[in-house]
Amino acid sequence: MNQYSVPQPIPYQGSKRQIAPAILRHLPRIESRLVEPFAGSAALSIAVAVRAPWVRFWLNDAHRALINLWREIIFKPDSLAAGYAQLWNNQLGRERQYFDEIRDRFNLDGQPSDFLYLLARCVKAAVRYNARGEFNNTPDNRRRGAMPNEMRRRIFFASALLKDKAELTSWDYKRVLADCTDDDIVYMDPPYQGVCNGRDNRYLPKIDHHEFCNELHELNKRNVMFAVSYDGRTGSRSYGQLLPESLCLKQVEIRVGRSAQSTLLGRSEVTFESLYLSPALCSKADLSASSDVMQAALL
Repeated sequence: MNQYSVPQPIPYQGSKRQIAPAILRHLPRIESRLVEPFAGSAALSIAVAVRAPWVRFWLNDAHRALINLWREIIFKPDSLAAGYAQLWNNQLGRERQYFDEIRDRFNLDGQPSDFLYLLARCVKAAVRYNARGEFNNTPDNRRRGAMPNEMRRRIFFASALLKDKAELTSWDYKRVLADCTDDDIVYMDPPYQGVCNGRDNRYLPKIDHHEFCNELHELNKRNVMFAVSYDGRTGSRSYGQLLPESLCLKQVEIRVGRSAQSTLLGRSEVTFESLYLSPALCSKADLSASSDVMQAALL
């Protein structure tokens, strides 16, 4: 099974599904537990679970609705799949109006099946909330979302992988890091720096760069192995603040692919994302930790 055929139940902007194999090439063998403090779609955990069935997982995200959805996926796959199928079928013939109705209902009671439907239908599968904390993204009217049988397949696949192996929390990421040990491998994919300061936020709370760097420093002091997806570039244009050299991290550039936006503008540019590897992780993986940039092509 290649990276493109691994079923992913949660459509999510910024998911690492396509580059998960490239990330995993830079991690040592995971002996016990993979921790994702910013789990999102948990693409890396799913990729690891496919390859290493002995590994345990800790999926955390400050976005409580997302963790509630993961609980349904893992522990109640049948009822979630049935709920999604009902929503998908009920939309037929009035898709635009129905999306608004389900969005209003989700903002009142936060039902996981409603959230999954909204993610499957909304523009760019992007989580957006207004100043009142209400989900406010709009539907992509070109599509209806994954068909029920396909979504059911994705849900049951993830459930079978993670059911007896995953711990789920919705904590502040700092609390998660405080509980990690040198037996864990921690993978962090915090919200993109470019999407956390606008009027519509992916979710709260925002991640403070200086505070985040301090947390990484503490992980280094405790010899915890970690990797961070953080900044990147398209062509010669960089986005996001770099992590400081004082953390002694090895920076790897992961080739994501050609930039769709650049193509529309008549330019041929490639997007790269940075992956930072901690000294403890580099030591375990027999890599030399440095700030030198090493490029990893996407398989």
